[in-house]
This record gives sequence, C-alpha cells and structure tokens, in this order.
Amino acid sequence: MTAAGPDPAELRERVQSRLSTFLAGRGAVIGALGPELAGPMAVLADLTTGGKLLRPAFCYWGYRSAGAPDGDEIVAAAAALELLHVSALVHDDVMDGSDRRRGRPSAHRQFADLHRDGGWAGDAETFGNSAAILLGDLILGWSDELLRGCGLAADRVAAGIAVFEAMRTEVIGGQYLDLVAQAVADDDSILRAMRVLRFKTAKYSVERPLQLGATLAGAPPDLVTSFTAFGIPLGEAFQLRDDLLGVFGDPERTGKPAGDDLREGKRTVLVTTALATADAADRDCLRRLLGDPALDEDGVDRLRAVLVRTGAVDEVEKLIGQLTAQAEDALADAPIVDPTARQVLADLIVAATQRHE
Repeated sequence: MTAAGPDPAELRERVQSRLSTFLAGRGAVIGALGPELAGPMAVLADLTTGGKLLRPAFCYWGYRSAGAPDGDEIVAAAAALELLHVSALVHDDVMDGSDRRRGRPSAHRQFADLHRDGGWAGDAETFGNSAAILLGDLILGWSDELLRGCGLAADRVAAGIAVFEAMRTEVIGGQYLDLVAQAVADDDSILRAMRVLRFKTAKYSVERPLQLGATLAGAPPDLVTSFTAFGIPLGEAFQLRDDLLGVFGDPERTGKPAGDDLREGKRTVLVTTALATADAADRDCLRRLLGDPALDEDGVDRLRAVLVRTGAVDEVEKLIGQLTAQAEDALADAPIVDPTARQVLADLIVAATQRHE
C-alpha cells in the first residue's frame, strides 16, 4: 500500500513471486524425469515474466470487492490465471506463427533454436511447434493445480473451479471462432469480429477473472452478475485497444512486431470496419495484402494508410470510448462493498483502455 492507495506493482510482484515458487517446485518434479526437461523449464521461466498481469489483478480485486481480506490464498488463485494465460499464449503463437512474445522469442521459436543448437535430427521447426504444444498443455494442467491448491476453503474453491472451467471453454471456443474468421476470407462481418472479441478476450480477460475472485470470496449473486455488465464492455474496449496497438504500436513497448495481425490476416473489428467502408481500390489493397506472411514494412505501411483513410481507426477509437463509458456506468452501479476495490477497478479501466503496450 502507498499513501495514495494500493500499489499495482506490489500486487504484480506478489503474483510473480507465487508463480516463481510454484514453478520451482514443479521444476524439481519434472526435472527428475531427465536432464532434457531443463530446456522446457527454461523456456517457461522466460515466458512467465514481463506480463501485465491484468487477469490476476481483476481476480484479486473481484475478491476484495466482496469485502474479503487480503491474503496469500487469493494471490495464489490469481496467479493460476496467469498460468492459464501463458498456456493460451504459447498455443496462440504456434497457430499464428508468431516470432516474438513479451519482447522475447516465442516458445516454439526458442524450442526450434534449442533443436538447431543441439544439432539434433529432424526438422527444427516441427520440433519447436511440437514442444510448444506440449509445454502449453503442461502449463494448462498446472494452472488448475495451482487454483485447487490455493488454500481457500474447499467449498469456495469448488465454486471457483466452475467459473474457471467456463473461462477455459470460452477462450478455446473464441480461439476457434478466430481461426474460422481468418479461414472464411469473404466473411467481413463486424458482428462476427465482435463475437470473436467477446469470447476470446472480453469474458476471458475481465468478466470471468472478476467473477472468479468474487466467487472465491463467497460474494452474493448480484455482485457476481454486476461484473458481466462491467467486464464485457471493458474487455471489449481492452481488445480493441490491443488491435490498434498490434498495427500502430511501438514494438519496443508492445513486445511483438507491429503488423503481425495484418500478416496473419486477422479479421479484427478494425479490419472489418475498413473493409465495410473502403472504396474499390482500398478494398482491393486490403484483400491482396491481408494475410500475406511475407508482408514487408512497405506493405504494412500501405495497409495502415488504408485503415486510417477509411475512417476505421477513428471508428474503433469512438467505440473504445463508448464501451469505456458503459463500463464506468456499470461500475458505478455495482454493489461493491470495499471502496478501495471500487477505486482500483476504476483505475484498471484506464489501464486497460488507454495503455501504450
């Protein structure tokens, strides 16, 4: 705590410390299987540092919103969400062929380098993808283990597990919807893009973490329900900001190359809005260049110009503002017991929607 209130960095440090302790214990167990397992654990240590830890923060303050006290138990439960998130990132990077994550080589690239450096037989890229899938599966299982063993009362944990399971199902379903949206290239539906955004990010990043924390605290149903009215618009605004940063952000701050979403052909709300409003020439440019994995900086710049010229950037900024206002109104109406939690959640609105990385 500081004189001005809770220090976000302090919570991040506590979550990070709990993750490190948990992984050290699991590393000792898995290391006993053989020296080859040192490689995956080194990759995992790399991936579990440097994150924004927004999901653990929403979980923690969802718990405190119900009037529950601070404790190591809720920090452990919140840390489980970061493991779930890292698992999703590892798999997502394989599917997207992404080279960078959090300013470092992505997991499958690190494994491919391990293969090449060792002079091993077979194809390094195939090895890298296979090893990353296994690592993502392992982390997914560990996230469940960390939540179940967080130390809160068994009945609270059992109720929380139901929220956690719904969260996992929704994010995997949202990821599949994203794959379909990229595959059905002629479908430029903004409604489809918003549905992907809701399940892949809004519920997963904000609504469910808040509801998990509140459920673990034994919160009344009206508080748990209020986090839908608050969390969905905030989560949607968060992802819309992320889409803009993915195209226009500074790689030194975002930790991943600008333009990767364009190379992957993602049908984001930003892109589908541009396609809906573009003239024939700009639409042709979008269709020719979107999804080209070899897209160079000149191609990225041309697509950026189209996104600006069609008014798509302005429309997304406007939508972020509208969704942020909805979240603020919902927060004002939420039956939150702890006034400090209410203020922190208000601060998190700003952190999620006005960030630069």
